[in-house]
Amino acid sequence: MITVHHLDNSRSQRILWLLEELGLDYEIIQYKRDPVTRFAPASLKAIHPLGKSPIVTDGDVVVIESGAIIDYILRTYGHGRLAPAAGSPDYNSYVQWMHYAEGSAMLPVLLALYVGRLGEAGLPLQPRIKSEAANHLGYMNAALGKQDYFVGNTFSAADIQLSFVVEAATARGQIDDSLGNLKHFAERIHARPAYVRAVERGGPYQLGR
Repeated sequence: MITVHHLDNSRSQRILWLLEELGLDYEIIQYKRDPVTRFAPASLKAIHPLGKSPIVTDGDVVVIESGAIIDYILRTYGHGRLAPAAGSPDYNSYVQWMHYAEGSAMLPVLLALYVGRLGEAGLPLQPRIKSEAANHLGYMNAALGKQDYFVGNTFSAADIQLSFVVEAATARGQIDDSLGNLKHFAERIHARPAYVRAVERGGPYQLGR
């Protein structure tokens, strides 16, 4: 049985969504953030030394990192769903977006969060952070164009992986009306029945907190 070690208001929500899209059986172990520091509880370190969520356990297998977890689940249980076939015209694009989400796009979004907590001390960094966020979000918005989804206009795990970037940026006020494609993308994924079920099972999802 797949077990998702699920931290509230975190990337692990993506994994619940993936499992719902695939219709797989799984269980959730809930973890709550410290109300002051917003850090994950130390109990997660009993599952993996880094103590970070998401973590998935499947028998003796322990997998961390959203992209690696998604890859493991699709290879083990996906049966060709939610990813283009290796060697197909869309496969390279799929792999690129899967890595891009955490490798590039999340950095300015997270920097805006952490530097914003510094108050006046962080002000000198804000112009560069805003510029980088605008650059990446603009790139994603343009890549969508008139498509509904990022890879071949077909819903895939890449959209699940990219969803956290869009949601986190929205929570930080980094997506305005000029990024209409990303706004519509968020509306589209939030309307998916599997997404709704994942939120119902995982609990309230409020990244602005």
